[in-house]
Amino acid sequence: MNTLAPLFRHSVGFDRFDELFDAALRSDQSNGFPPYDIIREGDGTYRVIMAVAGFSRDELDIVVQENVLRITGKPASERDESRTWLHRGIARRAFDRTFRLADHVEVEAAELQDGLLVVVLNRVVPESKKPRQVPIGAGEAR
Repeated sequence: MNTLAPLFRHSVGFDRFDELFDAALRSDQSNGFPPYDIIREGDGTYRVIMAVAGFSRDELDIVVQENVLRITGKPASERDESRTWLHRGIARRAFDRTFRLADHVEVEAAELQDGLLVVVLNRVVPESKKPRQVPIGAGEAR
């Protein structure tokens, strides 16, 4: 049984929402690494800010495909035999974090500064998707 059936009684075309809801419940990204914030800055503008201390630009990868933003980090090998670690508190482990994007949300920019990866997202609605006035004719509708 569809748990969102009451919502669908008054809407058309939101059947993908149920799939998104189920996928969110199934995905397990609960390890919390790396920590991140999602900020809504204005109408249609968002920022994903991820703490990636110790990662360089070459060790991070950002890919957008089919409304999914995937940020991965793979630290370079740290095989320096001359070092003796007394404490390793900076977690530089590999990660793979995904975010589902709404339709028409595009990645505008990304930058790495002071250990924070900032990804700027912007909703760009094409003209064909914006509201338009439908004229009412005198004849019959086809």
